[in-house]
Amino acid sequence: MSAKQSTSTVRPEWRKAKRIVVKIGSALLADRATGQLKAAWLNSLMDDVAELAKAGKDVVLVSSGSIALGRHTLGLPKGALELEQSQAAAAVGQISLAHAYQELANARGLTAAQILLTLGDTEERRRYLNARRTIEVLLSLKAIPVVNENDTVATTEIRYGDNDRLSARVASMVSADCLVLLSDIDGLYTAPPNENPNATHIPLVTEITPEIEAMAGDAGTELSKGGMKTKVEAGKIALGAGTNMVITTGKIMHPLRAIADGAKVTWFLAKSDPVTAKKRWLAGQLVPAGQVFLDAGAEKALLSGKSLLPAGVSRIEGHFDRGDAVVIRSAAGVELGRGLIAYASEEAQRIIGKKSSEIAAILGYEGQDTLIHRDDMALNRK
Repeated sequence: MSAKQSTSTVRPEWRKAKRIVVKIGSALLADRATGQLKAAWLNSLMDDVAELAKAGKDVVLVSSGSIALGRHTLGLPKGALELEQSQAAAAVGQISLAHAYQELANARGLTAAQILLTLGDTEERRRYLNARRTIEVLLSLKAIPVVNENDTVATTEIRYGDNDRLSARVASMVSADCLVLLSDIDGLYTAPPNENPNATHIPLVTEITPEIEAMAGDAGTELSKGGMKTKVEAGKIALGAGTNMVITTGKIMHPLRAIADGAKVTWFLAKSDPVTAKKRWLAGQLVPAGQVFLDAGAEKALLSGKSLLPAGVSRIEGHFDRGDAVVIRSAAGVELGRGLIAYASEEAQRIIGKKSSEIAAILGYEGQDTLIHRDDMALNRK
């Protein structure tokens, strides 16, 4: 069993995290009886977010709540909703939710930004890169992205259905150091504690084994589609991307501050950091769609940690789209590594050998300065 049963304390993984994704469930945001936003709780959470931002950390929120808030406004009945009713509720509730985040962020000198994603935005390469780039730009501008599944258009067949797994995909997308799942309990137990009074809290998980999966129960309330089962599944995604994950209770004021204060939680620890995991994925799991050949100067620059500029490429081979994996080769044809290319082959062919400052004039639009960014490549040697 890859878990330890001991008193949970604050860990260096939290103190050292530079980029944190926080998942907030509907049951925490919306009062089950009235359908109203839990304004006092959200105020306390945004205090925590402001503290993290002041400490120089990037924060991304993955927030449920639009359907829960919208169904109340529309007077929809309790219990399961038809897909079209859920979409209508989301359309109404999303306005209220976004406004709440905007007001609370502004009151703390922060800027909130709304991002609505569908399953395809995280699973299809090109859309994935577009979404990632948008979030990266927002974070560079010190904004707080608030992400939710686009329930107004997502159908049963093409939706996540829970924000636990969506938040893990977002954490992977932005190479987060830590994913926080705010839950209705304070972590993983050996059995569902509401069913088994002898259930024991598990503070640390280093590997998600079948035994760990068996400890997770199913989802419970009508407001929350997720349960411990989906949180463990989210853990698989996060740990595979090199992101640490923590499950903690959100049923208290200042839940993020509580993590720093040593609250009882369950940590899922990744075996590698996000950069290492991403580069391993690039190197071993993608089928390359083409090849780029470098001149000696570009090869030297790459091996010193620089990005690949169009000027350093002598020729390309293959047909590829933006975001596809390509092999990076020296002038002699030696494979130097692999990477995700920022331009489709037709466009890349037109700009290779040219200065980055010439890209806009050649292509007719302002594209990226780099052909392959250093964060999107895995080299065989340094």
